[in-house]
Amino acid sequence: MSTGLIYADAFLDHDTGPGHPERPDRLRTIIERLKAKRLYDELTLLPFEPATVAQLERVHDPAFVRRVFATCEAGEAMFDGDTPVCPLSAQIAQLAAGGAIAAVDAVMAGDVDNAFCATRPPGHHAERGRAMGFCLFNNVAVAAQHLIDQHRLERVAIIDFDVHHGNGTQDIFYARPDVFFCSIHEHPTFLYPGTGFVHETGEGPGEGWTLNIPMPPRSGDEDYRYALVFKLMPLLERFEPQFVLLSAGFDAAAEDPMAHMNVTPEGFGWITRHLLAEARRLCDGRVVSILEGGYHLRSLAESTRVHVEALLRDGEGSDMMAMKMGF
Repeated sequence: MSTGLIYADAFLDHDTGPGHPERPDRLRTIIERLKAKRLYDELTLLPFEPATVAQLERVHDPAFVRRVFATCEAGEAMFDGDTPVCPLSAQIAQLAAGGAIAAVDAVMAGDVDNAFCATRPPGHHAERGRAMGFCLFNNVAVAAQHLIDQHRLERVAIIDFDVHHGNGTQDIFYARPDVFFCSIHEHPTFLYPGTGFVHETGEGPGEGWTLNIPMPPRSGDEDYRYALVFKLMPLLERFEPQFVLLSAGFDAAAEDPMAHMNVTPEGFGWITRHLLAEARRLCDGRVVSILEGGYHLRSLAESTRVHVEALLRDGEGSDMMAMKMGF
């Protein structure tokens, strides 16, 4: 298998200030771990450019896009208490969205089999007209819309396993029948942003194509296996995606300070292999993974290492029935 990598040192220039959990060390630690485990040299470093303003405006209100750039350029400190910015932040967020576009282009062209985007700031909390939760532009939404507009796909699936509900992605696609969005996250009663209840299933033409799987605190590997096999898979199979995008957050880890879950690095590996196996069966293995959260550096580095290794080794020795029975 060939796996593309989206990464640039420019992503380190998004300065969130001292003590903020979404810090440049997150990416430094990931890249250092990939190099230490000799995985980095196996990856295909993909060229990419910033998303255009027009590409951002396909999923965000134009007035909001202008406001993000103006706020950062003016040197204002933050959008809300969670989302600080610096003068370069809007440009770097634009670059992250462009990286997601380049990754899906590379997979569609057959240049790589799948890809991982080691980018920041993350994106899945960014709504159509609101920056929040460390997120400015919604990278995975921009990628999904690009697949629909540029590559003429009719059905794109987004699977979000960050511990926080992907409220921004849900907001953007809630009434759309061409994007299936699934978020598996800690129950919103206990965790930010307080959305993602089971009754949130879409509206209008999109009714039934949003699936929220809220998990009780302390859920671990076996709980996630059950949820993915028996709750996600039947609906994903019915949707018949032509491409699968992953909002890959690693903050459901047992060590992560931002939530109350117990997923291990091996659990993230199983999640990845399982979703890759389904993607091979449903859409020729077309998968792009985009980094979201994960704030305990050692846990983030190891979980991401396992995730990337699964992308690189996709198809080697996997057996769908064995994974389904592996509880």
